[in-house]
Amino acid sequence: MFSTALEWIDDLIGLLYPRLCPACEENALPRESLICLQCHCELPYTDQHLEIDNAFTERFWGRVPLRSGAAMLHFVKSGRVQTLIHQLKYGGNQEVGIRLGIMFGEKLRTAPSFESVDLIIPIPLHPRRQRQRGYNQSACIAAGLSQGMGITYGEQYLRRVAYTSTQTKKSRMGRFDNVSTAFQVRKAEHLEGKHVLLVDDVLTTGATLEAAALQLLEVPGLKLSMATLAIAGQ
Repeated sequence: MFSTALEWIDDLIGLLYPRLCPACEENALPRESLICLQCHCELPYTDQHLEIDNAFTERFWGRVPLRSGAAMLHFVKSGRVQTLIHQLKYGGNQEVGIRLGIMFGEKLRTAPSFESVDLIIPIPLHPRRQRQRGYNQSACIAAGLSQGMGITYGEQYLRRVAYTSTQTKKSRMGRFDNVSTAFQVRKAEHLEGKHVLLVDDVLTTGATLEAAALQLLEVPGLKLSMATLAIAGQ
């Protein structure tokens, strides 16, 4: 009876001060939902996890030997996905990364090309930037993927050792030069022979993922896959 009263109070507060969908910022959210039903149905899913060769993996051909790769959503400028990513990176909404990560993890868990993944590693932020933001958005996604896939994730295996300038408006080569020496692998002996899933928020040129991947692939026997919440057009 007490829980029923709490639910009634919660419904009343929701009526007076509705939680708005972080994707469209218009529709009210049902209880326990991340995004409204309309946005859930209209988000631009890629289904790349169903294909071994896809637009994600093609972006790394000749650059990084991937076992598999996929993004869950298409990133469209000024669209719902951009709004969600902005909420995650700059709006303090860590739940967006975790809940979308869980959704994506449930898709990847049923994909044959991802079934042998042993460990999930997020792209790290430099400690100074993480202090400024308060959290690492890629780690939020990795935590959600871990729940959805039932696989451990760890932030201790990859370190960002260089404080780099923003990647926005840089060319592909400019982006790679900006981060080419930014990462360092730690506890490499724990990664030997493992199938690692490297995780970031959005795939654009792939420079950041490539720089981190090349460091990880120095580990003997390591096999690498990648996943991002979204993929942007080139």
